This record gives sequence, structure tokens and C-alpha cells, in this order.
Amino acid sequence: MAAGLLRRFWPASLAGRTALVLILGLMAVQALGLTIHAFDRVELQRASEARENSVRAFNLWRALVISPPDRRAAILGEAELPNTLAASYDAQATTPSGLRPIPLQIARLFRIEGPGPNALPAPPRRFRPAEVRTGEIGPDSFAISMRFPDQGWLNLTFRHPHPRPWHSDTFLIAFIAMSVTAALLILWGVRRLTRPVADLAAAATRLGRDVNAPALPESGPAEIATAAAAFNTMAANIRRFVADRTQMLAAISHDLRTPITRLRLRAEFLEDEEQRAKMLADLAEMEAMIASTLAFARDDAANEPAASVDIASLARTVLDEAADANPEHAAGIAFDGPEHLVMRVRPVALKRALSNLVGNALKYGDAARLALERRGESVVMLLDDAGPGIPEAMQEKVFQPFQRLEDSRNRETGGTGLGLTIARSILRAHGGEVSLHNRREGGLRVAIRLPG
Repeated sequence: MAAGLLRRFWPASLAGRTALVLILGLMAVQALGLTIHAFDRVELQRASEARENSVRAFNLWRALVISPPDRRAAILGEAELPNTLAASYDAQATTPSGLRPIPLQIARLFRIEGPGPNALPAPPRRFRPAEVRTGEIGPDSFAISMRFPDQGWLNLTFRHPHPRPWHSDTFLIAFIAMSVTAALLILWGVRRLTRPVADLAAAATRLGRDVNAPALPESGPAEIATAAAAFNTMAANIRRFVADRTQMLAAISHDLRTPITRLRLRAEFLEDEEQRAKMLADLAEMEAMIASTLAFARDDAANEPAASVDIASLARTVLDEAADANPEHAAGIAFDGPEHLVMRVRPVALKRALSNLVGNALKYGDAARLALERRGESVVMLLDDAGPGIPEAMQEKVFQPFQRLEDSRNRETGGTGLGLTIARSILRAHGGEVSLHNRREGGLRVAIRLPG
């Protein structure tokens, strides 16, 4: 149960955990420091009261010892004594014998301990009592009885008040004020120190969406600056690799187009019309594959600037264009969603991804029913068709380049096998994801999730 509560209230972020540990540690140190201060104050208060009582007792003894015996009771009755000191003039000592000796520091205040290096000087001979009896009569009180040289005893009882280290009215206010001030400073400092870590995570997310994202500033503490420099070097290497790959594929495409053009011209001179048509179809397929491969390699979605777009209108446009191009499937094309839903996307790239997915749904499933809705911080699109679906073992493989499932879904050979690959690349460049699921009632569902 304790572990569950700890997991429940334990912050998820590094800044939150660091701040919580520092705040709790500071509060514990403050509480310990204030406790030590409070008990030190109690000891100081007791020493101060003991010194005051010793001074009062000396003054009272001096006033009585120089007065006639018949005046001592009257003088004692007129004396103003604190609540912690009680005095009486009696014929006998009221301090019983056999009590535990009083503490040494108290005995020194009343100059009644034996000689020693720390002993206070004894009072003048004429002020010295003829006999002294002392002893503790309780945990916080002790008694002293002093006999006058002529007659009578002065009996003194000293009581220490019960210690109250937390009696101060400002203790709680001071503790709360110090804790709140320290917590605010800790939160500010921790947030400022951990901000580069959050910036690094945000930069990694941006790099995943856009390979040309701006570089991180290489400033701050040495460790953060080193991490930022390493991240920028990694991003530069990725951009260089992508550029080299694109340049290589563009060169291959350019080199292949020339022989394909020559073959097309030579095919035109073939006398056999059937063989000429087959050769021209193969050459057209080769050109389509080269164009699709080059478009996929260039990754135009990463270079298009983002803009605020009504994706509800964009989705309806894609469906309308698909219905115009495939009138035989128009009855199976439908849209279910809000009238308007605006978000920042790359419009041309997103339209291309939706067109590929809708085209596949119509080609392999004879229907394309698109549902659009906002779920929390995300926008979800569900595209359903009426086809046979895809085996679960192949639902991830079909996103790989040049993967086609003619035997399971396609009724006629066609396509380059890059439609789903390009769609997933575009959606991931937006920070989203796409997945395939077979529906219980039949057909395939394409689930698209985009950050809202």
C-alpha cells in the first residue's frame, strides 16, 4: 500500500522528482535546525532564570543578614519574588538531609560548591551563612536552607518552569515562510537547470518529424553543451546521409530514363503488335516504379512548410475526387466527422497520404468510409473498406517498400507497392502513426492518429 501511494504521488518528470527530494530534504533540515535552536533556547532560559534567582537570593540574604532578627520576617514578607522562587524565615531548616546534591552549575551560581578552578569567589565573611543544606526535591526544583550566624534559617525553594520549546507564536509561521520561500527557489532553479534536457527531448521529437529541424544551441553547463553538440552532429550526419541517398537515387533514375527512352523508340518499330504493346507496358511500369521510388526517396513531406488547414474539408475533397475517379464505387464512399477541424499540417503531403489510403481501400475493398474525430490531444481518422482484410502476420509487412498482396487482396495486378510506405512516411513526418486492423464484421480498418 505504501509503495502504491509512493508511485501515485511520485512525480514523473526529472525536474519534479529533483524538486520534491530537495524540498523534503530542506524541510527536514529546517525542522532539525529549529528543534536544536528551540532546545538551546530552553537551556539558555533555564540558565538565565537560575542566574536571576541566585541574584535575588543573594540580595534577599544580604538584606536579612544585616537586619535584626525581629525584622527579618517583615522584610521577607515585603520582598517581591518571582514565581520560580519561594522563601521563608523559620527557626529550623526545611531542607531534609539525604537529598541528591543539586547540579554543579547551580551550586556555582550560589557559591556553595567546594574550591576549584571554576568556583566563584566566596562572599565576605560577615555575609557567609553558618550552615548550608541543599538538595533536589523534584525533577525541576531544588531547595537551599541557610542558617544565620545569630539565629533562624532562610529556606529557599527554586522551581524551574516546564520547558516549552515550541511556545513561540512565530515558530510555525517562520517555518512555513522559510519552506515556501525555499520551495519556490528550488522549483525555479530545478526548472532552469533541467530545461536543457526538455529542449533536447523536444529537439529529438522535431528531428523525428523534420530532418531539417534547426540545431540546438550549444550553451549552458558543460555536460549540456556537450550533449547538444553531439545531438547536432548526429542530426547533420542524418541529413547528409539522406541527401546522399536522394542524390544517388536521382542519378540512378536519370541514368535509367535514357535507356528506357531508347527501348521505347525501338519498340515502336516492332512489327508484332502484341509484343510491341507488352514491351511498351513493361517500360511504362518501369517508369512508374522509378518515379515512385524517387518521390519516396526525396521525402517531399519533410520539405513542405506546415500551415493551418481544415482537415475535415481536406478529407471530403479526397473522397470527392476518389468518387469522381471511381464512379462504380461512389456508393461505398462516405464521410463522418465535424464540419470543420483546423490543425497545422503539410497540406499537399497529407492529401497525398490520404489519397493513397483511400485509393487502396477502393482498389482492394470496394469502399472507403472515413470517420474523423478529436480525442483529447489527438486527431483520429478511421478508414474502413469492405474487402477481405489482411492476415495479422502481414499487417506490418505491407508498409515495407514494394510489398504487395495480390493473392490475398488484389483482383488484378497493379501498383508499385509504395503507396502504404509513402503514406506512413508522411504521417510519421507529422508526428503521427498509422496501423491496420481487421474488423469483426469484415473488411480492413486503417487507423490514423495525428497530434492535435
